[in-house]
Amino acid sequence: MTLNFGNPNRPNSYIGKTVPRPNAPKLVEGRGRYVDDITLPRMVHVAFVRSPFAHARITGIDTTEAEAARGVLRVFTGADLAAVCTPWVGVLAHLKGLKSPPEHPMAVDRACWVGEPVVAVVATSRAAAEDGAALVDVDYDPLPVVTDMMTALDKDTPVLHPEMGDNLAFRRQHEEGDTDKAFATAHKVVSARFTTARHTGVTLEPRSILVDWNPADGQMTAYHATQAPHMIQTVLAKHLDLPEGRVRVICGDVGGSYGIKVHVYPDEVATAAIAKVMGRPVKFIADRLESFTTDIHARDHQIEAKIAVDETGKILGFDVDDWTAIGAYSVYPRTSAMEGNQVVNLCGGPYDFANYRASTTVVFQNKTPTCQYRAVGHPIAVAITEGLVDMAAAELGIDPVEIRRRNMYADDAYPVTSPAKMRFEGLSHHASMDKLLSLMDYDALRVDQAEARKRGVHRGIGIASFIELTNPSPFMYGIGGARISAQDGCTVRMDPDGSIVALSGVTEQGQGTEAMLSQIVAEGVGVSPSKVRIITGDTQVTPYGGGTWASRGAGIGGEAALRSAMALRDSILDVAAAMLQSDKSKLDIRDGEVVDADTGASRMPLEELGRIVYFRGDTLPKDLPRELVQTRHYITSEYPFAFTNGVQASYLEVDTDTGIVTLLKHWCVEDCGRIINPQLVDEQIRGGIVQGLGGALFEEIHYDAEGQLLNGSMADYLVPMAAEMPDMIIGHVETPTKESTLGAKGAGEAGTAGAPAAVMNAINDALRPLGAQVTHMPFTPERILRALGTIDD
Repeated sequence: MTLNFGNPNRPNSYIGKTVPRPNAPKLVEGRGRYVDDITLPRMVHVAFVRSPFAHARITGIDTTEAEAARGVLRVFTGADLAAVCTPWVGVLAHLKGLKSPPEHPMAVDRACWVGEPVVAVVATSRAAAEDGAALVDVDYDPLPVVTDMMTALDKDTPVLHPEMGDNLAFRRQHEEGDTDKAFATAHKVVSARFTTARHTGVTLEPRSILVDWNPADGQMTAYHATQAPHMIQTVLAKHLDLPEGRVRVICGDVGGSYGIKVHVYPDEVATAAIAKVMGRPVKFIADRLESFTTDIHARDHQIEAKIAVDETGKILGFDVDDWTAIGAYSVYPRTSAMEGNQVVNLCGGPYDFANYRASTTVVFQNKTPTCQYRAVGHPIAVAITEGLVDMAAAELGIDPVEIRRRNMYADDAYPVTSPAKMRFEGLSHHASMDKLLSLMDYDALRVDQAEARKRGVHRGIGIASFIELTNPSPFMYGIGGARISAQDGCTVRMDPDGSIVALSGVTEQGQGTEAMLSQIVAEGVGVSPSKVRIITGDTQVTPYGGGTWASRGAGIGGEAALRSAMALRDSILDVAAAMLQSDKSKLDIRDGEVVDADTGASRMPLEELGRIVYFRGDTLPKDLPRELVQTRHYITSEYPFAFTNGVQASYLEVDTDTGIVTLLKHWCVEDCGRIINPQLVDEQIRGGIVQGLGGALFEEIHYDAEGQLLNGSMADYLVPMAAEMPDMIIGHVETPTKESTLGAKGAGEAGTAGAPAAVMNAINDALRPLGAQVTHMPFTPERILRALGTIDD
């Protein structure tokens, strides 16, 4: 069967059309089932006593009063859990030199960041557990702290993990061409220092886990708000000494993830270990303060970078020196060095140039661990690249759009291997830029900007082109030894009434996975999406897979769904041809009926075929296959990643008296390959832009010099709200990947990847006539006023 995606009038043409989310009514009516909605018989609750010090030796723990408190059932120390749970080390073999010490579910003798779990109190209610936790007396001997990444490797800085020898977790240096010569002979060299602030995810539903251990049948069941159920299954089995087949992870409705919920958290493993020890269900739901202190952070980078250009604006080379700090441990099993590694991979991505030197230095510090968060490394790399390109354009007096056009890879140049050794199968930078300029009416905006300046109003236009890594292969994690699946599977079956059930390894966290899979399966089989039931997030019933991260759900999970659906269609037609005494090639399935392929005339409804196969199989030929269920798995093989591309633009106004930035409008044109559901893709892009705008203007995790986290609530960690958001115009170019039948790449990272750079360039475009420039995110009123010289203390 060949799907002619170019024909919108083809039978069963659901791929490429907006199909409603099948789970939307449930969620809108408040009938979603999240982990905290689940109550099991004999269930207890756990609360954690967490370190108030960024670095301290634990010299004594007195649990006497806590154990005597009303409702408290048991108290666990780090040593108690170390006896039943093996430690883990967050390193990958292919990131040469990456090191991290063993990490336990709770600190055993030393706490290394504020919020690290030290004692667990189990009680009949969360309130009783918290009351008991308040009665635990821990004696700490404070130790010197490491908080400044730029001095972490100085010889007089304390070493956080003495067995490591120094505070260096990972360093990668990449060089292509002759960078020194390119910069020595360049017409212009432009340099800048960029800073991106620590972020965290702020999911609506906090991290949540309920673990039930049934010793009678040796079965552990974890109800978990996670993006990667099979990965968690493997981790719990390995570190709690259980067979993988005896660990079941159920991931139902999840209230947002953004990468926050794709990691292994010590307190969640501790909850599982406690459940195994106590032999009863144990629930842990993080509160908002725990989310700020213990959800992974990201984006904590400082970068010195420069660009070399000739007199025409041709880019001769980039030189990037990135530093990042990852907290006290490299997070298991994906590792915290991946973000810096991505900065090296992605800088300069849209452009055709020859000389590239980039390094990332990853250091330990006494803060919450950082790890992968939406658009890992992308906003940093795009800000560096697009910030320098804009600065070079200004130095040469070239329009920001024109300098990009002179350097972007031609749309017919592919396949291409970039100076960072990234392989691009097919991108569309010029077509995307054409569409962006058309959508935003660039020339008219420049006129509006000039007229506004005459009135003393400072408006700016910012452009940011970018590449986006999606559909990762085993070259991302598996090659480094991590048991994180890069393949995914889907099982599709037809039930007796002709309805279709599809079980997929990818998961739903609110992004529309169920809708996307339903329309793929519907088209693949030949039924309407309303006849398809999608089941995800249960390791006992769904095929093994990686889950949802790095924009892999549609490109990998979707391709597995399409292949299994087409295989099922083939099986159904085998049976139908025998029953109808027809040539199989002359039959088709359309809207739930077997039809004549040429005329579309109905031959048999699927429910009749199902009735005969399931209940009167005796009437069919004995050698006829009866498999009305098919499973297919899919993994990318030709390219390590399916890169996508896009370009964003921001139009904004800067109040030079107050430093306040007002976003006027934002555009994004993105090429995610085959678009399966236009509305879902637009929503992904818009949501990503909002997160990117948050990073550009609002979000920043603060610590003091002693490693104390200063953000404790939503009152002092600002996130973008609806009132601050501009109108967003979304456009698309489609360059399907040839690796798969579906041709889908990912769209989840694009909005977040480009928005901060677009805003930065727009602010600097507005401030340039005043001789001011900002490169330190978020661009708060204070930082803008300092750039303008209004504040100079």
